[in-house]
Amino acid sequence: MLITLSNGDEDEVVRVPYPDRSEGQMFAIAENMLGGGRVRVVCEDGKSRMGRIPGKLKKRMWIREDDLLIVDPWDFQDEKCDIKYRYTRTQVNYLRKNNDLPDSLDVF
Repeated sequence: MLITLSNGDEDEVVRVPYPDRSEGQMFAIAENMLGGGRVRVVCEDGKSRMGRIPGKLKKRMWIREDDLLIVDPWDFQDEKCDIKYRYTRTQVNYLRKNNDLPDSLDVF
């Protein structure tokens, strides 16, 4: 998906990634910041999981409470997941406008 943002004289095209359902990825909302690169998230399947921010993304991806995320649940421990992506507010508005968010997470 592409979003065209207009800021004065020039237009900027932004890509909006979607969760890869074949790999088990899903939408989630950051609920609590736990420290140490860990976040309590509520996933679209209704489960609360502990999300881990991978090392290569820790300094690049600043996550706050109530952010929309893409998470990848672990195969061997269902109560944990890896955080893959954080959406910006503009991207969240685009997803909401196109009805791409599940009803359980459409709190924006």
